[in-house]
Amino acid sequence: MYQLIASDLDGTLLNNAHMVDAYTADTLQQLEKSGVQFVIATGRHYLDVMGIRDVLGVRAHLITSNGARIHSPENQLIHAENIPASAVQELSQAEFATGTLLSFYLDDAWLIDQHSQYLLDMHQDSGFTYQISDLANHHGKGVAKVLYIGEHEHLLDVEKKLRERFSDTLYITFSMPDCLEVMAAGVSKGHALQVVLARLGLLAEQCIAFGDGQNDLELLQTAGHPRLMSNANPRLVAALPGVLTIGSNEESGVARHLRTAFKMAH
Repeated sequence: MYQLIASDLDGTLLNNAHMVDAYTADTLQQLEKSGVQFVIATGRHYLDVMGIRDVLGVRAHLITSNGARIHSPENQLIHAENIPASAVQELSQAEFATGTLLSFYLDDAWLIDQHSQYLLDMHQDSGFTYQISDLANHHGKGVAKVLYIGEHEHLLDVEKKLRERFSDTLYITFSMPDCLEVMAAGVSKGHALQVVLARLGLLAEQCIAFGDGQNDLELLQTAGHPRLMSNANPRLVAALPGVLTIGSNEESGVARHLRTAFKMAH
């Protein structure tokens, strides 16, 4: 049976209000008591995910900023990789940022270039919040992730420009249709999962993983038992032919699948 459960948050473990439901929290807490270990793998900021882990009520390794940061259940920093400062300065210029809401993730801060009630609402479960800053003139040091939020069609144009400019020197992916994310080359949830598996002395075959977004591709490719949410992004589904699809995030699909797999009462 699975020894490690790895899950994305938004669109996967969290409901459509971006919150933890009691059924999911209870499921994970019961599994933890039976000896199963957990990894939360998300594009969100580490300080944000600490709060969500507290709501879930389990110990878990945290893969955050799409793998740019890895923390132990005791909050020890295991791995960190930043975008080169010169690239961050380029990424914040009008050529890419116009028409978007721009964010930087640093170790101890979330910087944003304008107010967003949508983002405040999305992070209500953890209480984590942003600081408004002049990102176009930021020095670019210590940035784990650059995030563009906007209309999907516009972000597709931004993605095209970024790939033309940076090619393979940065990791560029969508976490949600309205969230385009940029990290250092080599960063991914999949690479981070490999680090956690090695740290725990586990094999990929002992891991089941759940995801819905394009930034979950490497995570699902790394885990021995990948699972797609029924609400998964079509580009992710197309990239993973034959991977089992389970229920949606809104119907607690991860928890229901785990209860069946571990023969727990529903």
